[in-house]
Formats: sequence, C-alpha cells, structure tokens
Amino acid sequence: QVQLVESGGGSVQAGGSLRLSCEASEIFNCMGWFRQAPGKEREGVAAIYTGGVRIYYANSVKGRFTISRDNAKNTLYLQMNSLKPEDSGMYYCVAIGESVMQEYGGSCYNPFRGGTDSGYWGQGTQVTVSS
Repeated sequence: QVQLVESGGGSVQAGGSLRLSCEASEIFNCMGWFRQAPGKEREGVAAIYTGGVRIYYANSVKGRFTISRDNAKNTLYLQMNSLKPEDSGMYYCVAIGESVMQEYGGSCYNPFRGGTDSGYWGQGTQVTVSS
C-alpha cells in the first residue's frame, strides 16, 4: 500500500513562504502537487520527474514555487515563496505510476496540466494565506 504523507502547511501572511514536504512509502518517477480551494477546480501546481527534471509548473506559480525531490529520503518538496491569498487551499502530494503515465501518452506533464483522479494521493495539507 503506497502512503504519501504531507506536512508543512499552515497560515502565513501574503508575501511569506512555506515549504511543503511529502514523505512517500516508495518513490515514483513522476510526482507532484495538486491544490484545491473551496469552490474552485482542482489545479495541478507542479510536477517533477526522476533525476530532478522539473516538468511542470502552473502559470500562476511560476517564479514563486520550486519543486524538488530527495530520492534517498523518499521525499518530495514544494518551496512556496511570495505567497498570495489565491494560493490558499488544500495541497495534495500525488505519485503517478507508469501505467497511469501511459494513459497520458507516457507523459508526466499531462496528468498535472490537464488534471487526473488517478495515481496515489496523500491526505492533503492546508495552506492559508491572509492579505
């Protein structure tokens, strides 16, 4: 059973920073983050492929968020700087297995850009940014 456990969420003022972590029971080549705010659609935030290639960032976070991974620790990170109130929401760590990647044309990018319900999901960590 794959387990993904997020941590690092919290409440900050606009302009502040948070670092999310996701500890995985096993590491996957394709991993990333989704977020969802109340009343809004779920959004793929960032994805990273094995070797540290940063595959995808949502336009809304480019230049402010950085995704990284430490395979030795089975841990995924999301460094979030210059936070805005619109960044508030539940952040989910997601691992995409090879079979799901094949459903998306062998791409790690597509599930996060277009959205997916597949893969393995953590329980989420709440981020609240106040103005």
